[in-house]
Amino acid sequence: AEQEFLGIIEAAAKDSVIEHEERELIKSVIEFGDTTVREIMVPRPDVVHVDDHLSVKDALDLAVHEGFSRLPVMKKDDNDEDDVIGVITVKDLIVAERNGEGLKRVDSLVRSVDVVPESKPVADVMRSMQASKFHMVMVADEYGTIIGLVTLEDCLEELVGEIVDEHDDEEEPSFSKVAPGEYVFIGSLPISELNEHLNLQVPDGEYDTIGGYVFGVLGHVPDVGESVNIDGWVLSVEVLDGRRIQQLRARAGS
Repeated sequence: AEQEFLGIIEAAAKDSVIEHEERELIKSVIEFGDTTVREIMVPRPDVVHVDDHLSVKDALDLAVHEGFSRLPVMKKDDNDEDDVIGVITVKDLIVAERNGEGLKRVDSLVRSVDVVPESKPVADVMRSMQASKFHMVMVADEYGTIIGLVTLEDCLEELVGEIVDEHDDEEEPSFSKVAPGEYVFIGSLPISELNEHLNLQVPDGEYDTIGGYVFGVLGHVPDVGESVNIDGWVLSVEVLDGRRIQQLRARAGS
């Protein structure tokens, strides 16, 4: 059974039969089969995209500024909501601009992009991306609304951990200790990670992130400083980005 096997792995690591990195990789492989794209996707509010009416030059400037090699292209639908029409690559933009087409609309260079349901297993998506030679897919909810995107790198990071290259900016840690019994972390931190860090039992059936869970418990858009009590910890809202909880603080105590 899966849990028995994980127990054997933990015992082997404790006895130094296998290295810590090997244990983490084995655990990642086992958990990989149960992971859905919703759990690893970049949520829609964080997706950097190009509007279909932008020029090639402006789209290239945006891609270079953001440091991405490909970006989804969005257009307004009949309900004035953004809908994806495809993806552009920096390589195509550079070639077009060097050919004197810098003022051309970017939608003329769009490549197709797959849209997958949020419940699709990451393992299936990864195999599909490898077979079709796509590096990016868009994620839709049960109503067909685009709610995020997943890249091939996101899938790989589920197995081997964070992949950073020389062009990636150094990011603040997603979870950090600031004082004895006190921690700060991002609102998009998965509930499972917070449970592991603080030895909590926060249910993750309805919500994926701790920010979403706190939002749901409060039942309204919170103000900075509002808090909830969970298993002897006080989780307070530190930073808001519009209606999204950007950062929280956890303090031990009731």
